[in-house]
Amino acid sequence: MSDQSRRSELLMPAGSLEKLKIAVLYGADAVYMGTPDLSLRVKSQMSLDDVVEGIEFAHQHGVRVYLTLNLFSHNKDISKLPEYVETVRKVQPDGLIVADPGVFMFVREQAPEIPLHVSTQANVCSWQSVKFWQSIGAKLVVLGREVSYEELTEIREKCQDIKIEAFVHGSMCMTYSGRCLLSNFMAERGANQGACANSCRWKYKVHMKLKDGTVKELNLTEENMELFDFFLEEEMRPGELMEIQEDERGSYILNSRDLCIMPKLEDYLKIGVDSLKVEGRGKSPYYAGLVARAYRMAIDDWYEDPENWSAEPYMKELATIPNRGYTLAFHEGRLTNYAHGYDSSSNVSDWEFAGLIERVEDDAFIVSVKNRLLAGDVLEIVPPRGRKTIFLRMYEFIDANTGKVGEAVHAGAKPMVRIPFSLLEQEDPDYLRTAFPPLTIIRKEKALTPDEWERMKLDQEGHKIEMGKGNPERYDAKRDALQTALDERQKDRTFRTPRVGTQGCCGRGCNGCLIFWHDPQYAKARDILAKRKQGEMLERDGKTVAAE
Repeated sequence: MSDQSRRSELLMPAGSLEKLKIAVLYGADAVYMGTPDLSLRVKSQMSLDDVVEGIEFAHQHGVRVYLTLNLFSHNKDISKLPEYVETVRKVQPDGLIVADPGVFMFVREQAPEIPLHVSTQANVCSWQSVKFWQSIGAKLVVLGREVSYEELTEIREKCQDIKIEAFVHGSMCMTYSGRCLLSNFMAERGANQGACANSCRWKYKVHMKLKDGTVKELNLTEENMELFDFFLEEEMRPGELMEIQEDERGSYILNSRDLCIMPKLEDYLKIGVDSLKVEGRGKSPYYAGLVARAYRMAIDDWYEDPENWSAEPYMKELATIPNRGYTLAFHEGRLTNYAHGYDSSSNVSDWEFAGLIERVEDDAFIVSVKNRLLAGDVLEIVPPRGRKTIFLRMYEFIDANTGKVGEAVHAGAKPMVRIPFSLLEQEDPDYLRTAFPPLTIIRKEKALTPDEWERMKLDQEGHKIEMGKGNPERYDAKRDALQTALDERQKDRTFRTPRVGTQGCCGRGCNGCLIFWHDPQYAKARDILAKRKQGEMLERDGKTVAAE
């Protein structure tokens, strides 16, 4: 079944005004945001003034805005509702995301003109639940992450006259869509009040209890595993043991990998899922921009040519964003072992956030630095609308405030550097000024330790296995290699390419590279590069959008 009459929107998170603007510029059709008081993100950096400005900015760019009111309310929260609802009516969002039935009823009665969306916190996992919410006035229902694709298809078939939203990317919760008390127990921070401490991702040790009551760390093998009961010990709570149990429906293991439906995105587009949601209001501006960019390109390309669509180029883009390893999660139904990260809960990528263009002057970019820059680093400038990125090798950095020149910049003091257009000698200045506006993201390669490289390979192999393309034996071998790297604790860091440093050259024709543009061995490559096309545009809603 294919329903192209229901074009899917790309819904991006907006944890701050800056992230909202970046998500909009990089291709979101809609964004969702909230204020700290009544949404499930106390870390939200949105003030009321930010909300007003954000909605105005989004609407100017033809992007919808949904506000969140998705906490589970306690008595103390009820008194805030009248004022909040009046504020919402004034700022005029395109929808309000609600989880609590009582809050839903209050808003429906007090502000019937506001479209109500049912939050994933409501744990809607069946078509019957969708119909219930529709019967009391919901315009859109956000399905739980636990819904399989088979279930999603049935829900779509039986619920044609209400909008359906599904998660396609971002962090996964170890419980049913956030209904968790682990954070309350471990850190006295309420997950369902927006203050989750991510206790599930802390470092734990497994302890086994002998039948005589002795508790100790033991090496688990297939031969001895039936002899023990199992316990977790969090590293900051020595001696406090928590038993791990398993029943016929599966085991309860901590630390999921990150959801990434990109390899199966065409399935969602075919059946007409109305809204494709990306998690991550607490993530970085880098995440907001590049995830939006990857899915924007993927969605537009599928609608343009579904027969020849492949997820591969967009997965390469998503690989540049720090992640815990990607998983299809519940797409095929029950989770597998490949959906969990057993060796680390940290985000890893061989790329990192280098900077953000803050201003565009007549002859230069003014860039805020986000990570340390060194002489020889190659910066990749990623346009919000164009698909062609620009590489620039830097040998020195100009302080935008003092004019001082140095060979290193440290991000701790929030420095600003000036990148003159003269360094981008292969590019047209007018093109630079239009294609790379303020809030354009700049990235660079990141050196990784041996165990980080092995972990990336392991994560990629696990994702392939979920798609039926990987090799379980190869996965086991990569996991053994990772364990060896962890045991050896090697600290030498290496890059994927010879791009970094003042002596190396990757052969890509980076602006400013003294080797590529002057060494005779690259003469043929220079001729080929001179014939390239500049400024290939993204497409949106079937229409070409000029780089602005």
